[in-house]
Amino acid sequence: MIVHNFDPVLIDLGFIQIRWYSIAYIAGIILGWKYAISIIKKTIKTHNITLIKATDFDDLIIYLIFGIILGGRLGYIIFYNYSYYTQNIYEIFKLWQGGMSFHGGLVGVIIATLIFCRKRKIKFFSSTDIICCVAPIGIFFGRMANFINGELFGKASTLPWAIIFPYGDNIARHPSQIYEAILEGIMLFVIINYLAFKKNLILKAGYVSGNFLILYSIFRILAETFREPDQHIGYYFNYISMGSLLSIIILVLGCIIFFVKYNEQNH
Repeated sequence: MIVHNFDPVLIDLGFIQIRWYSIAYIAGIILGWKYAISIIKKTIKTHNITLIKATDFDDLIIYLIFGIILGGRLGYIIFYNYSYYTQNIYEIFKLWQGGMSFHGGLVGVIIATLIFCRKRKIKFFSSTDIICCVAPIGIFFGRMANFINGELFGKASTLPWAIIFPYGDNIARHPSQIYEAILEGIMLFVIINYLAFKKNLILKAGYVSGNFLILYSIFRILAETFREPDQHIGYYFNYISMGSLLSIIILVLGCIIFFVKYNEQNH
């Protein structure tokens, strides 16, 4: 069996630590930003259509960063450990401890984008479609950081690639973080960008966003079958994890967006 021995701290200067988790967030945001600008330029060159000005997207990034951090943190507190944080208020601000929630970050990004688009009078779905094309980059880095941290590990397994994690009770487990990095990062990126540019869905505002929510939710629910649930939460109805429950809600939202946009295009 493979033993997990990665150090979550990349650089330790004594008075400050630089963690892989922080580097993952920074890398995901920067690479996603650069790719988003290339998408904007590509649509202008190929279709002579400006989804959003590059300068506007540069400003939108600041809103997205706040949306990711605030939404992700509050989402984790509300969805995963509400009772603890209501009794330990100051722990909320210790971002280097505890966790972040993708679904909370997603809500944060949606709200941040809504505020920005209303302020700049920009089409909401034109912005979110670009964000959805680049989001899997950040998700990939985030899941790899989860793996390095040895957190969010999978259920017990006897497979050759099962890994013994430091906080996993010395039991070989599925590297579910890697599964999620592949599904929610690589595969989602390939499919969403194929639909956006090979099928030209990027020209139909909302379609990419709807497909992203649907596909992410399906991949997340699949990955959750291999992932160990949070001990203090367990399963709802003895089967559904919190991650799956939230993903089902997002899946429904994605379907609603898809069908609303489909009806708009055909009427």
